[in-house]
Amino acid sequence: MTKLWKKTDTELNPLVEKYTAGTDYIFDVELLPFDITASKAHANGLEKVGILSSEELEVIENALNDLLKKSETGDIVIQPEDEDCHTLIENYLVEKVSDTGKKIHTGRSRNDQVAVATRLYMKSHLLQLQKKCIELATNFVDIGEKYKNVPMPGYSHTQQAMLTSVGHYMLAFAESLLDDADFIAAVQKQLDKNPLGSAAGFGVSLPLDREFTTKELDFAEIQTNSLYCQNSRGKFESLYLEALAQVMLTLGKFATDMVLFTSQEFDFFAVDESLTTGSSIMPQKHNLDVCEIMRGNVSVVVANQLMIKDIAKNLLSGYNRDGQLIKKPLIESTHIVVDSLDVAQLVLKGIAPKEESIKAKITPGIFAADIANNLVKEKGIPFRDAYKQAMDLVEENKIDFAKNIASKVSLGAPGNLDIEGYKERIQKLSK
Repeated sequence: MTKLWKKTDTELNPLVEKYTAGTDYIFDVELLPFDITASKAHANGLEKVGILSSEELEVIENALNDLLKKSETGDIVIQPEDEDCHTLIENYLVEKVSDTGKKIHTGRSRNDQVAVATRLYMKSHLLQLQKKCIELATNFVDIGEKYKNVPMPGYSHTQQAMLTSVGHYMLAFAESLLDDADFIAAVQKQLDKNPLGSAAGFGVSLPLDREFTTKELDFAEIQTNSLYCQNSRGKFESLYLEALAQVMLTLGKFATDMVLFTSQEFDFFAVDESLTTGSSIMPQKHNLDVCEIMRGNVSVVVANQLMIKDIAKNLLSGYNRDGQLIKKPLIESTHIVVDSLDVAQLVLKGIAPKEESIKAKITPGIFAADIANNLVKEKGIPFRDAYKQAMDLVEENKIDFAKNIASKVSLGAPGNLDIEGYKERIQKLSK
């Protein structure tokens, strides 16, 4: 396979080739469709400025469409000696359309190729992740509405604090996911800038119409400074990973709760056995391993973001080969978050609150703060004095769970969930 940079008959040392290729050829399989899309836009741009004829553009586009089909069916494999998807594309075009294929790299570098392909990859997956966040938030709202009156202890410092409800608990995750969806949209806006046409980072002596390719690729705007197009590598990917990390922080808390709340000690939720694994030695075990892995994957995604920042920090302005190492943590994290959102939805649909078991676990002290507040309302006692008297009255107070939940009337509290507000927010985000 011809390397795009090869100028002499000297063969690259095999160890150098293996070391520098690394895992790039593996992860570039995922970037290939986006690189093909960008190559088509670039070819159209070359035709617009007279580098390609309309006939040449047509044969290049046909060849690129064939390559895309082959990549989708798995008929194209990137080999280590290919180095990357950029080399594969050009070599494929030269093989299929001869000298016309040799024109595709006019006015561009692998530097802006990888930048635009990665940018398109991130844009595409942010849209997918936002939809999944909204869908999962909708599921949390539905289950929250269904069980809004089922009592549940709320925790502070891992100790029972005040009475809440299953509905209140579930809506906390719904709102968190909607915030994640909003953040994803903000990141999407920041990333929606086209680096194609910046070449190696210093532009070219051709009148490339960057506004044209920006519209062709459906970017919101041009990333103007050609050097910044390279300097932003790592910055933009880190921002993308921040959006992913926020989603995982939400899912990780849910996963941790489910591991505990489905345990025999808590016994708050029944869980579908199809979601659990077993033990090779202990026959009685039903392990919610899927949530343990989800919880662990929060650390993987956070570590991957830190890896990207560490790789990119303090590099000299311009392109640096170190940026190649960003692909693995970026693509790995994308897969983790997509799968985690799907798994979280599966878990949510596979659990059900065990109301009587939950009620049996609620301790009398959980109502102490409510008793203190009632003393303030009914007897006009200063709160600090009521606070001191409350624990003495805990045992003699018979608290009705339903009335207690209904009494929490401040916005967002168990008795005032504003479920319609969440539904309206979901509707707006879904447009």
